[in-house]
Amino acid sequence: MEDKELKRLNSNLEKINYMLEKNKILELSELLDNKKKLFVRNLISGIFKGIGIGIGFSLLTAVLVYILQKIVKLNIPIISEYIIDIIEIVKRAK
Repeated sequence: MEDKELKRLNSNLEKINYMLEKNKILELSELLDNKKKLFVRNLISGIFKGIGIGIGFSLLTAVLVYILQKIVKLNIPIISEYIIDIIEIVKRAK
């Protein structure tokens, strides 16, 4: 009976060890202990996220303005007036 319990316990410990290695818990705990390294890593991450958001928003806005200009050329009376106003606001903001 004790042999089966030891095997089951050993199997469970191996599973836990595998999951801890897979999730890199040791590296994470070492990173959390080193505040300077954590700060630098988060700073660089934040800078690149900000750059990515800026580029993505600029591209999305450019595509949207391009599509709106094509809709204006279709000369739909009510929609075209609003779109022309939006495009003029965007051009003035540049």
